[in-house]
Parts: sequence; C-alpha cells; structure tokens
Amino acid sequence: MAEEQDYEAVMEAEKASTMKETDKKCPQCGGTMDFDPATGGLHCPFCDFTMEIAASTDENGSESAEELDFESAELTGNCDWGVSQKTVTCKNCGAVSVYDALEVASECPYCGSNQVMEASDVNTLAPGGVVPFKVTPEQAEMSFTKWIKHKLFCPSKAKQSAKADSFNGVYLPYWTFDADTETEYTADFGRDRKVKRGDKEQIITDWYPTRGKYDHFFDDELVCGSTRHDSSILGAILPFDGKDNKLYKPEYLAGFTAERYSIGLKDGWERAKEILKSKLNSLISDKIRSENRADKVRNLRTNTMYSNIKYKYLLMPIWLSSFEYKGKIYQFMVNGQSGKVGGHTPISALRVAIAILIGIAIIVLLYYSLG
Repeated sequence: MAEEQDYEAVMEAEKASTMKETDKKCPQCGGTMDFDPATGGLHCPFCDFTMEIAASTDENGSESAEELDFESAELTGNCDWGVSQKTVTCKNCGAVSVYDALEVASECPYCGSNQVMEASDVNTLAPGGVVPFKVTPEQAEMSFTKWIKHKLFCPSKAKQSAKADSFNGVYLPYWTFDADTETEYTADFGRDRKVKRGDKEQIITDWYPTRGKYDHFFDDELVCGSTRHDSSILGAILPFDGKDNKLYKPEYLAGFTAERYSIGLKDGWERAKEILKSKLNSLISDKIRSENRADKVRNLRTNTMYSNIKYKYLLMPIWLSSFEYKGKIYQFMVNGQSGKVGGHTPISALRVAIAILIGIAIIVLLYYSLG
C-alpha cells in the first residue's frame, strides 16, 4: 500500500499543471472564450459575447514588458525544458493529455478548454510580454490572396486555385536585445578616377588606409527563440514591433498555440551579435565613404565592445497555413501583427525562362546603345 502511494506521489509530481485558469467561461452560455484579434478581448464563439481583458501593470506602473539586465540574468547557456513531453491535467474536465514540452498553450482535446502550461524546470524564464494578435483569420486570408497574386514566377493556375488551409494561430518566442556598442575599425577606402586609354575610358581605384572608432546604440534587436520553423519564411514576415507588447497574461494565449523557447538566452545573444556585426559593418562602411568621399571600402576589420545589454522575452503572433498545388504542399506564414506574408510558391520554368530572355535582351540593347 505504501509503495502504491509512493508511486502515485511520484507520478503526480511528474505532471505539469495549468499555470493559471485561462479557460474563461462565457457568463452568458458557459462556453469557452478565446482571444479575439479584432477586439483585443475575449470572445465566445457560441453566443458572440465579448469581454475586455483587464490591463496589467508592473510595480513601476508599466503595461508592457520591462527590459532586464543581461549580465545579472541567472539563466546562462542553452536551456531546454528538461523533458521531451509533459503530462497535463485539465482543470475543466480532469482529462490527462501529453503535450510537447516546448508548448506553452494548447487546447484540451476532450473538452476544448484552453490550457496554459507551466514548466517544472526551475531553469526557465516565463515570457515577459505578449504582442497580441491584431490580424484576424479573415484578414490573413485576404493578405495571402493579395500576396500570391503578386508572385511573378508563380503559375497562373496556382494563383487561381490556391486556397489556404485553415489558419493556425501560434505565438512564437522571441528575444529582444538592447546594447551600447563601441567599435574600433581599420579598413581601406577607394576613390575611383577615369583614365583614358586610347579611345576608351577605364575606371582606376586609388586605395588609402583608414582607422577610427564608431559608437552606436541598438534597440530591440529581434532573435527568434524557436528552431521549429522555416527561417527564410520567418525572415520574410519581419518586422515585429516589440514595443507594442502587453505584460504577459495567459488570457492573450486563449485559443492559440504558444511555444516555449528552444534557443536559450545566452545562445540568443550570440545570434544577436552576428546580426549586430553585420549591421555595424554596413554602418561603418557608410561612415567611411561619407567622411572620405570614397566610392568603395574593402578589408574592413572591427573589434566591438558591448555594454548595458538588456533583454526581453516576448511572444510574437503568426498565422500558419498552407495550400496544395499538383500534389505538393506549400507552406506560408502571415505576421499576426502586421499582416505581412512570407512563404513558398510553385515556380513556372516558362516564366523564369521568359524573364531571363528579357533580361538578356535589355543588356544587349544597352550595350549597343552605349557603344
């Protein structure tokens, strides 16, 4: 008997529970209410009743996520969630379900109640803020239709027949970083000059060495904390306005799926530094060209110091869907904040060939007209 009780206690300890009662019941009909992008509140799909979400403020009176100090963060390294699956007991009907450990929110498959899970791993961060959905599924459908019509190399038949599957709303984890940067650099800048050789002119570049310092502040640089999705599609639907966030409340996740991060804070910052390095190289090259009236920059070498690093952990909204053409599935995403679309489409070889021929014809015409 004691062994039985010990076993039950261990099993109970291994279960994840709902973090907060997000399964809001409609006061009119008792149905489960979902977050509604159209109103920014809760909506009952059964009787059409709506309800506002009460604003939350932190200790400083702010309604959005605060920026946290990176250096003092306890979280270091690439944190996962310790297990590959979590067992969740529904508070509404008592059913036990198994979820992917990287999910924050989902729906009870038995009664349809909204569930927001908490992690049992102490080495995890809770989201600081949520950028709520503003784009409705209907608006996402309209954005998709407009987007695919403007895809130059997509076959006409695909454009006419492409119908999005039902949209799935997902909140993806993102890190945002602020940082002061101080960069020392060396490079060569080049000035072009024309030299006449016979009947023709040639461009000669004279190169000169330079060095200097460049200071810049970066604000809210985004790094996706998920590895589950096509990075090229995610890049196409950027940007997100991270400043337009609300303090994290589970009600914003009601009716949607939400992912926990699989890229930890430290690894997120390493990825951010690669993005910042690329931007700094571009900014410094522009500075060198401007200061020296130069045409070109080469051999740029930099050494950057970062300070006052701040971060936020936010959930960003996207709509996921796909369409089928000639037996193949093409996935796409819609930014749930702006409606911007990114994805893959069929490519017509004939349209590509025609575009190449037109390009060649233009080059030939330019060559003979200038010659």
